[in-house]
Amino acid sequence: MKKNSIILVLDFGSQYTQLIARRVRDLKVYSEVHPFNMKLEEIKKLEPAGIILSGGPSSIYDKKPPLPDMGVF
Repeated sequence: MKKNSIILVLDFGSQYTQLIARRVRDLKVYSEVHPFNMKLEEIKKLEPAGIILSGGPSSIYDKKPPLPDMGVF
């Protein structure tokens, strides 16, 4: 399998993270779930074809919202 056939699902605490990953796999695309704070270097090593941000209960307006490495964007 080519590395770039991977879709990463970054988990921010959503109850639907596993369902999202499963639906991607149902489309015959390999997916992996990782925590939202996965290091950018680790993400780059995987050379993903795409990244899904799976939301959580926190709000972006919270004082300290969970944020991925800004290099993801």
